[in-house]
Amino acid sequence: MPIAIAAQFILGSAAVFDKLLLKKRSIDALSYTFWFGFLGLFSLFLLPFGFQRTPVTIIAIGLVAGALFVLAGFFQFRVLEKIEASETLPLIGSLSPVFTLIFSWYILGTHLGLFDVIGFIFLIVTGYLLFLAERHEISRGILFSIALSSIFLAASHVGVKLVFNETNFIMGFFWAKMGGVLVVLLMLASAKLRRNLLRSAEHTAAGNKVLYFANRLYSSAGSILVSAAIFLSEPALVDATQNIRYIVIFLFAWLLLHERFRGRILAFKLVAVVLISFGLGWLTLGEYVRILPPANPDRPIVWGTTFSKYFANEMGLDWRAAYKAIINDLKPKKIRLIANWNAIEREQNLYDFADLDWQVGEAAKNHIPIILVVGEKAPRWPECYIPDWASSMSSEEKNLELNSYIREVILRYRDSPAIEMWQVENEPFLNFGECRRRTVEEMQSEIAVVKAIDSRLVLITDGGELGLWKPAANLGDVFGTTMYRRVYPKIIGPIFGLIDYPITPNYFRLKETVIRQFTNKPDQQYIVIELQGEPWSPKYLNITPIDWQLKNFSPQYFSETIDFAKATGFETYYLWGAEWWYWMKEEQGHSEYWDIARGLFAQPSQK
Repeated sequence: MPIAIAAQFILGSAAVFDKLLLKKRSIDALSYTFWFGFLGLFSLFLLPFGFQRTPVTIIAIGLVAGALFVLAGFFQFRVLEKIEASETLPLIGSLSPVFTLIFSWYILGTHLGLFDVIGFIFLIVTGYLLFLAERHEISRGILFSIALSSIFLAASHVGVKLVFNETNFIMGFFWAKMGGVLVVLLMLASAKLRRNLLRSAEHTAAGNKVLYFANRLYSSAGSILVSAAIFLSEPALVDATQNIRYIVIFLFAWLLLHERFRGRILAFKLVAVVLISFGLGWLTLGEYVRILPPANPDRPIVWGTTFSKYFANEMGLDWRAAYKAIINDLKPKKIRLIANWNAIEREQNLYDFADLDWQVGEAAKNHIPIILVVGEKAPRWPECYIPDWASSMSSEEKNLELNSYIREVILRYRDSPAIEMWQVENEPFLNFGECRRRTVEEMQSEIAVVKAIDSRLVLITDGGELGLWKPAANLGDVFGTTMYRRVYPKIIGPIFGLIDYPITPNYFRLKETVIRQFTNKPDQQYIVIELQGEPWSPKYLNITPIDWQLKNFSPQYFSETIDFAKATGFETYYLWGAEWWYWMKEEQGHSEYWDIARGLFAQPSQK
């Protein structure tokens, strides 16, 4: 990213000098384009530093990419002849990255990370705001030239990236520049173009010629840096940094071209500087995430799972049979069980622990450590498990009853050696499910109830992708994050369907590093408490078509999700979906998911 920023600074200042010369009518756009492309011959001097044989198809792509780059320059020069640089380049700088992203997605299979997407949006939107702020009427011809310049520039950068993927930087840069040279040499085949070039040369003052060529050499340095940035990163992100040129243009146009900015326009431009800075910050963060060293593949990993009696019943299963199969056949190294409030205290002050006693006993017989969840928010939709008799109470009354129930659960199981830790509430600070968010004060009260009875660690969880983490990590002895890749958002799901979060494994690693700094708990254990192991459907899974489930969460995707999780660097993972695997195996004849999980739990490399 620093290379791209330096390149845009050079190219932005070069564009201002281009405008200065074009404003004097000393060199027309056609002549500009000719020399702009012809000076690519200087790339010959780079060949001794990195020559290697290049396949003919790659050479052809490089030549075409170079030709498109020169054509993009021609249409940009045409626009600069007619309107101000501060109006032209922000729009080109907003359009071309969008086209580049589209071409990159289609041709290169590019997928931007979350931080990249945020930075990209900041920079693109800023360019449009700057363009609209000017409120100048622009003819269709100029808009057409801007669009062509943007499309050709995008296609050029994607083409160059294709070449870089198959050869080294020197050869990729050389063949692209040769494409530009060939285009401008073809221009000489037209008698009219030759006359224009000669006429332009005759009417251009010697001083302006020197200035022009000096500026072309200067901009060539920027061009090399842009190519280097594309070589090292994604073309769309490099293109998005074009609006850095705006800051340069804003200052230079004011000082050298005497373009004046006042009132509303000045305010827009100053805001744009701030927004561009934010965008660059996010892109820099995304770049940092990409260069993080990989997680240690040889670290010991513990794989566990979660079991919900409610969900097993919802799927139409014999929940005891499903649980015993999970314990005895899958043999997870850890398990999370749920003390649902509405099941244990169906009537006020009358507690029924029979089903949970049996679950805890089965895990204990098999020496499987347990995380026991207590609270009104618990895993599995609707996330809210408040008894009917308490649902109409005021918040104060309900919290008193909640704490009484928590106290009874902890007293019941504090003597069980199978209990490894207590989880208080499930994602208490995340707006998900039918329960409201818990407050920090309410959570502190519940945790205090637990701590007054037992000294085991308390786990507090939060959403992995959208959760803030800090409040949960601050309160808990152990922090647990969810990890989902493909989800059905409640708001946009009906329009777009399932979406994949645009995040990489390093997103979680960076988030953990940052949160540890803010919580001042460097040795706190972070675990993945829910790793997606089943499809996220807008309907209950037992009424969702099996073909849809197999398509949107295939066994291969399940394995890829496990690999994704391993790359995040955690050491403990609780897989989500054991009841569904059992249902798919027993009721639908698809044992693939069960087999994958069983093989994972059986790995000898685990603790």
